[in-house]
Amino acid sequence: MHDLAPLTALGAPAPRRISHGALTLSEDPGLALASLALRRGQREPSPFGLTLPGPGAWRAGTGVAAFWTGPGQWMIEAPGRAEEDFTAALAAEAPGASVTEQTDGWAAFEIASSQGAAPLLRLAEKLVNLPPAALAPGRATRTGLHHMSVFVLRRSEDRLSVLGMRSAAGSLWHALTQAAHRLETPE
Repeated sequence: MHDLAPLTALGAPAPRRISHGALTLSEDPGLALASLALRRGQREPSPFGLTLPGPGAWRAGTGVAAFWTGPGQWMIEAPGRAEEDFTAALAAEAPGASVTEQTDGWAAFEIASSQGAAPLLRLAEKLVNLPPAALAPGRATRTGLHHMSVFVLRRSEDRLSVLGMRSAAGSLWHALTQAAHRLETPE
């Protein structure tokens, strides 16, 4: 008999982390995700005291963050809470809303820059076809990256996150690390 062991989206017991020049890419298996959708006539809640962001925006609160995914719809994030029943906690904060567990469906990759915004923006130019304003701090958008649909979140001046379907985690990691490597290598 074999014991079951938890694995990250990339299939390892520990999250991957790699640095290329000014950029550090890391897998974030601890990020809990739940979608929140309003029902007809429902007032917008403030889960965990968070004012939900409008179109194209990402907003952090105390221990949670949210980004807009459509009219009356958001993805709510909770760093370090993937092993908890975050969906139940969110449902209690937003009575009457439709709340759905999303954690296991997504792979989250964090990209940090030790040299400010410029390396992040150069990386984004190689990966997605987005105007610079869509990548400003506090912005979130869904876009295509290679053959995959992803959410790109600009958490701060020196930090960007990419969330993609867990089933494509290996392809997404490959695309991100190869693009970061090409930035480091003169052409």
